[in-house]
Amino acid sequence: MSWAPPRDSHSRDAMHAVIQTGGRQLLVRAGDKIQLEGLDPQVGDEVTFDKVLSVGDRLGSPFLDGASVKGKVITTGRGPKIYVQKFKRRKNYRRRVGHRAPVYQVEITEVPES
Repeated sequence: MSWAPPRDSHSRDAMHAVIQTGGRQLLVRAGDKIQLEGLDPQVGDEVTFDKVLSVGDRLGSPFLDGASVKGKVITTGRGPKIYVQKFKRRKNYRRRVGHRAPVYQVEITEVPES
């Protein structure tokens, strides 16, 4: 018996795109929900991703001209607390600082046709 991926919205028939945002590359399809860091937009704002690396079988070098993926912000908030620690041995030097980055969730509404 061979392994087969489950059939869902990520089937090979659905149009997909690879976008670059926040130093990461993400494979997205219409209806996907992705979590991003950085800017702090309001709920309901439209977001456009212009750095599209590929759509379907078309590849850019490095980006596709005129292609953009659109999404809508559905939630905003803050991510998990990240702790940064500094330590120097034998010097009684210890520092601990934490921060929470603003995060927002985007639902992909439109992926261009190849």
